[in-house]
Amino acid sequence: MEPTVYLDALRGDGSALSRAARGALDAPVPSCPGWSVTDLVAHVGQVHRDKAGIVRTGRATQRPPRAQDPTVTGDALLAWYDEGLADLVAVLAATDPDQPTWTWSRHAADARVAFWLRRMAHETAVHRWDAERATGSPLPIGPPALAADGVDEVLEVWMDDPDDPPYAGAAGTVHLHASDTPGEWVLRLGADGGVEVAREHEHADVALRGPASDLDLVLWGRLPASALGPLGDVTLLDGFLAWLSGN
Repeated sequence: MEPTVYLDALRGDGSALSRAARGALDAPVPSCPGWSVTDLVAHVGQVHRDKAGIVRTGRATQRPPRAQDPTVTGDALLAWYDEGLADLVAVLAATDPDQPTWTWSRHAADARVAFWLRRMAHETAVHRWDAERATGSPLPIGPPALAADGVDEVLEVWMDDPDDPPYAGAAGTVHLHASDTPGEWVLRLGADGGVEVAREHEHADVALRGPASDLDLVLWGRLPASALGPLGDVTLLDGFLAWLSGN
């Protein structure tokens, strides 16, 4: 996707998160058990600041032991968050997406600022959904093409972290199909711990079809797969999602 799409999503979803949090900082976040909206804002705000530092220096940052100064709460916390969001948007907008930088991906092609453009857009979109879920009715991840790209990111990046334990569930195939934008994925789960991903249409042991936003949120553990009415071996799908949520 074009860098401007990610930048616009980061700006829009980041601001929407702040709006949803105002007046509701003590509310629990159902999709992040044990967190209040204050915890959510602090987490996302610190992530934004960390990644702005990485883009500026090209090096990993040293995260402080707490997400933010524990004395910063209420309106001051939201101001702190808004400042960090504006700074991240500004530094990403001013930096060549192809500029080399540190990332945690093991792929050489990801060692550039474009990785963080994409990563921050999706991180912020999902946590915006969390904030809106805590305070009302969340809007979908969107537009649909962005949500489909979010599915791609989970399957291409998150599942390819060598520090995570290998898949240990049953062997089989899973078919994901976006109903509102081009996007189909076949996951081949191997008994040897490998997971292969292909962007294609194929009959599988279990299929999950729905809007790209819902598929993205299922992979992020925000929606149950049952909400989309999976067809086939539901036990296989549930086992895969349980492994994914633990990574």
